[in-house]
Amino acid sequence: MTPVILLADAQKSAEVTDWGARIGWLVGLALFIALVYWLMREGWKWRGTLQGGLPALPSAPEETGPARLSMSGRYHGSTTAGQWLDRIVAHGLGTRSRAELTLTDAGLEVERPGASDFFVPAAALREARLDKGIAGKVLTEGGLLVVTWAHGDKLIDSGFRSDHAAEHNEWVDTLNQMINNTEGAR
Repeated sequence: MTPVILLADAQKSAEVTDWGARIGWLVGLALFIALVYWLMREGWKWRGTLQGGLPALPSAPEETGPARLSMSGRYHGSTTAGQWLDRIVAHGLGTRSRAELTLTDAGLEVERPGASDFFVPAAALREARLDKGIAGKVLTEGGLLVVTWAHGDKLIDSGFRSDHAAEHNEWVDTLNQMINNTEGAR
């Protein structure tokens, strides 16, 4: 029995925690996360630089006339028309935010608290449709109001989601009717 007792006494448990190694891993992980965040931010700024040729966004005229429709909801971003993942970040168009939309005979006014407002003149409107995704945001089928409009020489899709999804169909019908009437007058 003596040999068994001696072996038991000779075995010691290992250190449970190596604090130096653990702190080193945490610092390394924090630095890696900071590097990834910095690279994403630089990519966002680079995309804005590449899109620097996009003209400044128009602001709403003093007198736009009575509101045909108004909607409260979210602005999910703008992309190159037909390419739902090619986000446009120039002039603040890539910033998601709350939005108040007002449609008048003059055009579509987009007021965004915390982000730059913009105005789409009626002559620049091209199409309105219901879709399921834009700029990396995917919703249920028909859960997103997408407005296609011309800005400079570029066609842009802008995505909006109303607080009351039942409003989307009325917006699509009214916008497309307005676009058809504007094209007929040209």
